[in-house]
This record gives sequence, structure tokens and C-alpha cells, in this order.
Amino acid sequence: MQPRNMSMSGVVDLAAVKAAGEAKQKAEQARAEAARTGAPPAGAGDPLVFDVDEAGFQQDVLQRSTEVPVVIDFWAEWCQPCKQLGPLLESLAAEYAGRFVLAKIDVDANQMLFQQFGVQGIPAVFAVVAGQPIPLFQGAVPESQLRQVLDQLVQVAEQQFGIVGAPVDPAAAEQAPTEAPQPVGPYDAALTAAAEALDAGDLGGAVRAYRNVLSDDPANPEAKLGLAQAELLERVQDLDPQAVRQEAADAPADVRAQIRAADLDLVGGHVEDAFGRLVETVKRTAGDDREAARVRLLELFEVIGPDDPRVTKARTALARVLF
Repeated sequence: MQPRNMSMSGVVDLAAVKAAGEAKQKAEQARAEAARTGAPPAGAGDPLVFDVDEAGFQQDVLQRSTEVPVVIDFWAEWCQPCKQLGPLLESLAAEYAGRFVLAKIDVDANQMLFQQFGVQGIPAVFAVVAGQPIPLFQGAVPESQLRQVLDQLVQVAEQQFGIVGAPVDPAAAEQAPTEAPQPVGPYDAALTAAAEALDAGDLGGAVRAYRNVLSDDPANPEAKLGLAQAELLERVQDLDPQAVRQEAADAPADVRAQIRAADLDLVGGHVEDAFGRLVETVKRTAGDDREAARVRLLELFEVIGPDDPRVTKARTALARVLF
């Protein structure tokens, strides 16, 4: 099998990748600025605790849950346990500083939401991650138990879906300099060299260059995006597309075959096909096979960028098959 020249030109939709990278970089910069100034880290200046009604549920909860875990507190004015639990949840939302946001729903004013979630009594607390509801608990619970539940929620959102809020260290924010931090090293030159290596087909050199940048600046959005691209192209450069696709068609239960085919789908610009293939693979597998497909799906999300609507849609589909 002869190696192929896997230059980025004509292989991946560069305009879409560039736009995704720019959007991702803006999001990273916004979070860094929020951390520096001590502003609430949730997206676009939104509060960490907010009231939700039926009209705003789609945007305020479902859509936002593709970016950060949303905890829902079903409460009512006449509910005495609600008056104990509510302030505790609000306090922890501030303490967790963007790792989750808290949506408060008055059940008397929003009976439809109350019924749709199948709430049996209040207070009742749910979470929504990637558009999927997750029951957490009913009734007032001790603070220690509540913290444990929230920690597990944050962990599941990050590990299973790659959804991470924007945590802020209040102490670090207070000590932050008044001016924006300067880059640690000459990243412009290093990133330019990495991109040139990528376009020239020197995938190993591009991977090394991007990793060198990330070793000094792990959150660098351009390096993370470039590394994801380079690693993808490195994985497929020696594959025979026809043979891989035939293998995947003949052996739908072969997880490795489906993963290789998904890589080729993405490189060929068939983004939704790649995502759909891996979501279906996660759905019908278990154990290590399921984990391998899920991890590869998250890696492909990195190639396209978290703000792309196709990624948002695929995250929601992944949530449906995992819960």
C-alpha cells in the first residue's frame, strides 16, 4: 500500500476548520478575560443562576447544555424544603464558578415542564447535558451529598461528552495582573512552521511542532486544532479508502473498522456521516469497544470545533445513546 500525499489542501474543508478555530479561540479568550476580571464565566455574560419558563426553555436550558451542564431546580414558593435547598444550590453555583449553571423553574407557573420531566414531588433536581435530561435527586439533601452529585455531574459532562464549563479561581482572579497576560513563547513562528509542515504533508513534523506549543501553552486553541487535524491525517495517510469502506460495510460490528471509516469520512468532508457512524457504534457496543468509539468521536469534534452546529447535534445524539 503506497503512502499518499495527505496535504490539507482539498482534503478538509479549510474554511469551516478556520472558522471553527477562530470561534474556539474567541471563546478561550473570553474565558481568560472572565477569569482575569472576576466576571461570571458562563457564556456571553449570562448569569450562573437564572429563572426559566416554558418559552425560554429551549434556548436557556437545552441549547446552553451543549456548552455547560445545566442543573434544574424545580421549586415552589409554598415548598419549605425548597427554601432550604434553593439557597444552597445557588451558593454552590457561585462556588463552582461556571462548571455548571443553575436554572430555577417555578412549578406553579410552568406546569408543562413539571409534567414533561415526570416530577413526582418537590424540590426535585435534574441536570441537562447535551440536551439530555438526567435525574439527580428529589427532596432536600445534605450539602456533602449535594457536592458529591455535582462533582459526578461535572465529571460525566467532561469525560463522556467533552463539555466543560469555564471554571474561575477567585483567588487567581483577584491576583491577576491589570493587563492581559503575554504569550509564554514565540508561538506565532512555531504555529506558522507547524501549519506549513501540515500543508507540505510532513505530518510527523506538524504533530511534533503542535505538541511543542501545547507543552508550554496547553490551552492554545490554534495548536489544539492543528494537532487534531495532523493526527487525523496521519492516521489515514496509509489507508486504502476502498478497502476500509468495504471492511466497514461487511463488518458493522467491527469497532476498529468503523473508527477507520469515520476518519476517512471526516477527511473526505462527510462530517455528519463520520459523527453518525460513531454514534451508532457507541449505541450498539459496550465496554472497551464503546469507549474507543466514544473517545474517537470526541477527537473528531476537536477537528471541526465545538461551535459547529454539527458537533452540537452529534453531542446530543451521543447523550441519547449513553443515557
